[in-house]
Amino acid sequence: MKKLLLPAFVVVLATNLMPAFPGGLFFGGLFPAGPHVAQAQSWMASEPAPRPVPYPVLEEPGFTAAVNAGTRTRSGHPGAAYWMNSVSYDIRATLSPDTRMLRGDVAITYLNASPDTLFVLPIHLRQNLNAEGVVRNRPQTISGGIRVTGVAWDGAPLLERTSLRQVGYEIEGTLMTLRGAEPIAPGDEAVVSVSWTFEVPEVGAPRMGTDGEVFYLGYWYPQVAVYDDVNGWTADPYMGNGEFYMDFADYDVQITVPDNMIVGATGDLVSRRDVLSEQTLARLAEAAEGEEVVHVVTAADLEAGSALVSSPTGMLTWHFEADQVRDFAFGASTRFVWDATHAVVDEAGNTSMIHALYRDGTPAWDRSAEFARYSIEFLSRQLDMPYPWPHMTTVEGIIGGGMEYPMITLIGGTRNDRRLFGTTFHEIAHMWFPMMVGQNEKQYTWMDEGLTSFNTAEATADFWGDDSWDPASQSYYFIAGTGQEVEPMRHGDRYPVGTAARGIASYNKPAVALNALRGMIGQERFYEAYTEYARRWAYRHPQPHDLFNTFEDVLGMDLDWIWTTMLYETWTLDQGIASVVSLETGVEVTVEDFGLSPFPTPVRVTYRDGRTADEWIPVSTWLGGARGATVSFPAGDVERAEIDPDRFLPDVNRSNNVMMQE
Repeated sequence: MKKLLLPAFVVVLATNLMPAFPGGLFFGGLFPAGPHVAQAQSWMASEPAPRPVPYPVLEEPGFTAAVNAGTRTRSGHPGAAYWMNSVSYDIRATLSPDTRMLRGDVAITYLNASPDTLFVLPIHLRQNLNAEGVVRNRPQTISGGIRVTGVAWDGAPLLERTSLRQVGYEIEGTLMTLRGAEPIAPGDEAVVSVSWTFEVPEVGAPRMGTDGEVFYLGYWYPQVAVYDDVNGWTADPYMGNGEFYMDFADYDVQITVPDNMIVGATGDLVSRRDVLSEQTLARLAEAAEGEEVVHVVTAADLEAGSALVSSPTGMLTWHFEADQVRDFAFGASTRFVWDATHAVVDEAGNTSMIHALYRDGTPAWDRSAEFARYSIEFLSRQLDMPYPWPHMTTVEGIIGGGMEYPMITLIGGTRNDRRLFGTTFHEIAHMWFPMMVGQNEKQYTWMDEGLTSFNTAEATADFWGDDSWDPASQSYYFIAGTGQEVEPMRHGDRYPVGTAARGIASYNKPAVALNALRGMIGQERFYEAYTEYARRWAYRHPQPHDLFNTFEDVLGMDLDWIWTTMLYETWTLDQGIASVVSLETGVEVTVEDFGLSPFPTPVRVTYRDGRTADEWIPVSTWLGGARGATVSFPAGDVERAEIDPDRFLPDVNRSNNVMMQE
């Protein structure tokens, strides 16, 4: 990827353009022009229309500054001076189901590892999305939001202020900003304490809530915003659509609930003997050793009250610990049955527990643990990055879709086996992106959702035997070229509301782009670059340039043309066969390019005797401004000529991809 300061796009004439960027952009690289490929030509009968050529990917000033500071590189590696600030949370919380109230106290220890002095500390209060008058971009139940009952900085109480020119704190929407008596100098730490309470909103709250039976608590505690080496403080308000950017942190969390509620959460349950009955512990041990899914808690156990220990106070405290995770969430219900098994995560035989918590009789959920085990094992193997945490838990209820949190995911709605598999795999695939590879999903939603959607399609093909990349099943093609598409490279809160544009731009189109790249370079080379990106940036905060640079570094290719056309623009690909001419010296197939996106063109001819022959028109032909090119094949009686026979290119009009010969 070149760092070039050029206009947003360059328009060229197909008749007079020389190679746009000599030595880059695939000239002499992937699919170089061979003896069977004709010179790029202006062959159209009339004067060709001007054609845009993809502009290089341009660095944002913050990324350039990070490269200059030594925290990033243009090879895709973290820089020698790379840093991240560290956080730990010590949380004590009580959930009262009868009143739907959550009360909590947290001590946050924040270490400034940056070279900068930090004068304020922004903290997310995401439950204020439910407060009256807060700006949001999706409908939301008004339940009052968070009530902050106490704040302290290094033990000194802070008062709420209308301006942070003085020591104190200010709450605006979903953000609380603190100023202590002294700033946090490089290498120093601050300990901030917050007490708060809120009413758990009804079902329909995005990504968490309660339906009166199941409580799922996500983004429920005060969480420090991310301060990184590219943008400094990234403290965007939570508006409902755009998801999250979070630091890796250590958690010590104690959750007190009535003694008939089963709790699943991020982290290791260190108080298991204080809350689980001997019967439940024995069945968990069986699930850890055996191959079958074990019914750890059944409906009969709930009726008998034999799953948990009894408490004289009527309350139990579930104590969880987790190291270096982005977030903490938990689910609790008196109705949960509990299935468990384990997943083998590496060749050494190391395992991670699999838990499924759901209401008895929920359709397809008797296979949830099976699907979760497959997901962990497939991804550990496919991405060459073993799942690192002690468990993966699926929780049923509350929402219509699914939402991921470290080690635990929430999945709602009525589903059959295939739909539950797809959502389960997708949410668990987020354990890699962004739970391990800590991307900024709020700013670059496509980095999390697009990569995860690619992984989901790969697994769907493996598990069900489907052609999961069939263009007819890819939603990108339903919107491409309609004028309603938007580019993936935009902030998660800045998509058109009430349309399919966000979902397609963030989920399906980036997955289609990755599949196209894999089709062009092959499975082995693609996964070499893909897994290297994950390894380089695990437990760090990569930017899009880090992904681009890693792929180009590993593959030795300049791929700006694909990043630009598929992520920064809504350009479309439409290549078609214009003619097939059989001569004594060979067969000439002429391809016309009607679209804006340039992609190398695989062409296959099928002879009447059953033989096939394949050739490529290199991407440099189209980058050179041509609208047409001719490729030559050995002589023979041709029955069929076809573009993209393996259907990996993002061609929006496949009706002109095949020409049959009489």
